[in-house]
Amino acid sequence: MTRPMLAASVPAFDRAARDRVDRLERLLAAGRTLTSELDLESVLGRILETARELTGAEYGALGVLDERRGGLEHFLTAGLAEEDPEEIGAPPRKQGILELLIGRAEPIRLRGVLGAPTTIRARTWGGLYLIAKQDAEDFDDDDVATIDLLAKWAAVAIDNARLLRETTTRRDDLDRALRTMRTAMEIATAIGGDTDLAHILELIVKRARTLVDADGLLIWLRHGDQLRIAAVAGHADVPDHASIPLGASTAGQALRAGRSVRIEDAQQMLINPAEFGMAQATSSLIVPLVHRGRGLGVLVAFDSRGATASFDADNELALEAFAASAATAVATARLVEAQRLHDSIAAAESERGRWARELHDETLQGLASLKLSLAGTLKANPDRTRSVIESAVTQLERDINALRAIITDLRPAALDELGLEPALRTLVAGVAKGAGLLARVSIKLGAVRLDADVETIAYRVAQEALTNVVKHADARTVTVELILDAERLRLIVADDGRGFGEVHDAGYGIAGMRERAALASGVLEIARAADGGTRVALELPLG
Repeated sequence: MTRPMLAASVPAFDRAARDRVDRLERLLAAGRTLTSELDLESVLGRILETARELTGAEYGALGVLDERRGGLEHFLTAGLAEEDPEEIGAPPRKQGILELLIGRAEPIRLRGVLGAPTTIRARTWGGLYLIAKQDAEDFDDDDVATIDLLAKWAAVAIDNARLLRETTTRRDDLDRALRTMRTAMEIATAIGGDTDLAHILELIVKRARTLVDADGLLIWLRHGDQLRIAAVAGHADVPDHASIPLGASTAGQALRAGRSVRIEDAQQMLINPAEFGMAQATSSLIVPLVHRGRGLGVLVAFDSRGATASFDADNELALEAFAASAATAVATARLVEAQRLHDSIAAAESERGRWARELHDETLQGLASLKLSLAGTLKANPDRTRSVIESAVTQLERDINALRAIITDLRPAALDELGLEPALRTLVAGVAKGAGLLARVSIKLGAVRLDADVETIAYRVAQEALTNVVKHADARTVTVELILDAERLRLIVADDGRGFGEVHDAGYGIAGMRERAALASGVLEIARAADGGTRVALELPLG
């Protein structure tokens, strides 16, 4: 009786052994996919299918938590018909079997259910579970061992995928950092060989656009309480001399706050982008240009040309790093321009001073000496020469007075010694008296002294404007107003005359006034006054 029983058990033993060998081979094949397949979804799908096939489960699922462990990053199912997912609803959120697995370190086996946690470095990141074993009442110990091993391999796949993602992210960050550094070096090189602000702004706007792959990029520079367009790159049709208010624009608010702003819907900006040539813009990135705590302007990028039109946090970081170098470039170029302005004005005023001294020390004194000599001769000579000498003395007096006026015009002593307000008041009083004008003056500088270049420019523009009033306006009244605040100086010269009509720079010395204003990054505006005369307005930024 013993032999027949042994003989009958041999085939069953062989089948079980062959099943275990087959299962082992398939497990090894599933393990090899970890080294040949980089796509995580494919690896997890293959592991899930292998688990179902080896255990005979009718249904299977595999869930993976996201890196914050707040929800599922992946959820795969197997064995469900197309209509089944709709019946079971949305993927679980750390509930039911999956929640039970996350709280364990070992597999679980319940009636009709088998599950194993996916554990990475002693932390559970999800689980693999199977339901309803076919052709058997329940899952056995071999099934437990199989799903446990597959869950561990799933953990390895998840860990590898995350390491690969981290490595790729770090590589991309490094590439971006290198691009930013290279761009910054190009800016630095440009500064070393070129101090022309317009050229530097062109370089900045092109490099910045490339850095964040924007459809269009604009630079706005601050002028008083305005932001004015300075450079454009890409698809932007910006009107000439475009400007926006600092306090009532999104870009201005970002500059004042000193913080970058990403906007998903560019049409929600305080000023519609269509007003400065970006009518089709859908998103924007605004980064302030700040140098030593002072806001110089903003970089405004529109529409990323990447997978989506919106800019991401990496774009923001890259453009912020670039903006630091760009702000230094702009500030440096402006310093160079300011020095050029100072040198230019100093040279002109030095030449004026030399002429004033020569006229005073030589010509004027010579004429005065001649006047005294003629006057003495007048007393000694006969009456027949009296009329001739009287006429000569009168002419000399006129010439002396004219030379004194020229000397004062060339370099008024009050401007150097007392400041802008006394010099302007003296100038207006002299012009009004000589031309028979009624002058109204509103100046409240007092003892405040401004930068010498600013004072000189304001004085010369007022001087030229008053000369035009006398020569061309046929006016009865002239008004001179000087307004000073923390950011700018405004000079206004207005008259009630006939106006300029068609203004030509060469005819009224306006070109010189505009050049002086431009040297100090200021603006000169000439318009018809409300009462029909002419209004000249000069605005100079301070600091």
